[in-house]
Amino acid sequence: MDTYTMAVAGLPALGWALHGGLLLRRLATARRDPLTGLHTRAGWTTRAEHLVAKHPGALVLLVDLDDFKAINDTHGHAAGDAVLTETAARLTDWCGRHGMVARLGGDEFAAIVTDPVRTAGLFALRVALDEPVTHNGYVLRVSASVGHCHRDQLPVPTLTDALSAADASMYAAKGHGRRNTR
Repeated sequence: MDTYTMAVAGLPALGWALHGGLLLRRLATARRDPLTGLHTRAGWTTRAEHLVAKHPGALVLLVDLDDFKAINDTHGHAAGDAVLTETAARLTDWCGRHGMVARLGGDEFAAIVTDPVRTAGLFALRVALDEPVTHNGYVLRVSASVGHCHRDQLPVPTLTDALSAADASMYAAKGHGRRNTR
């Protein structure tokens, strides 16, 4: 077989390899939020389910930015994007190497920390999330409500139950005024 024939025969294999690589890249980007780089709900949920099952001391968090619409309405969507990006960075920093963060959509975030004692604590998270964000010379006041659930406090340790408990905790925090953790 001459070189030309071998090259022509190899083209379909090369095409399939490139196609496979592109599909893997598209799948990976579909599991990441393009603005913050965090996992999306789908990408986070599968991994979080595994972590909840494996780590009895896991902590599940839900974070909702308070009055986020007002930031977008007053300062524009670029300012809102800056707040979302900074919130993602602060939450990721707080979780450290023992946690995984997701942007569930809009101004809602979730996190799971497998070893909560290695974090700075929930009060420190609230303080970090409530720090103002500077955008185009404006200081944007930011606050977040944080709900949490320790896996070992659940009768059935599933991610669904942990998220439900964290959601109830978050809305209890909102009921006690903005800038709260429950």
